[in-house]
Amino acid sequence: MYADLQVSLKASQGVTNYNTINEKTEHLYKILVIGELGAGKTSIIKRYVHQFFSQHYRATIGVDFALKVLNWDPATIIRLQLWDIAGQERFGNMTRVYYKEAVGAFIVFDVTRSATFDAVVKWKQDLDSKVQLSDGSPIPCVLLANKCDQQKEGIVNLPIKMDDYCKEKNFAAWFETSAKENINIEEAAKFLVHKILQNDNIKDNSIDEHYDGIKLSLNQSPDRLKKICYC
Repeated sequence: MYADLQVSLKASQGVTNYNTINEKTEHLYKILVIGELGAGKTSIIKRYVHQFFSQHYRATIGVDFALKVLNWDPATIIRLQLWDIAGQERFGNMTRVYYKEAVGAFIVFDVTRSATFDAVVKWKQDLDSKVQLSDGSPIPCVLLANKCDQQKEGIVNLPIKMDDYCKEKNFAAWFETSAKENINIEEAAKFLVHKILQNDNIKDNSIDEHYDGIKLSLNQSPDRLKKICYC
């Protein structure tokens, strides 16, 4: 496991790799997926990377990895190195190693278990204390309210309070997600990549227009508003 970790760390050094193959530019970004045990982190990654969901739960031990390749536009390929970090790792000493070189993060909680939401602030504090951008600012972090296809507990039922919470805790946005029903997984990932690209000084007007369109539809659809909110 440690040897694999060292290899992956070396692969992520430099954060962004620029290679021209058939006139395409490639970028490599390391993204963390963190949160309490059983929040659905692994299921989200499997849905996003492999379009797969299983009811059978197996707890992640330590850290696992997945790679998602995005054809962002005709001239750009983005490779996302997703680090699936076990829920109990916040209590260990390895998170500083796991977080190294990350440029974005998801924090996941289970909407059916309010205790997993209570732990979000501790994960965010741990993240902000151990990894920053080159200018010292926090890396962009998106909060995922997972298992939204089930009965929800707590303030996640009150979008306005969730908005206020995310602004207070410096989240870039929050999304209601469901790995089972494939709700908002792609949208959340696109939003986070957009934030990473902004920090990487890459101009991408097309994604701005895309999200402006979503925001317009939010104003017209109260049901949609519960599922995507921007801080």
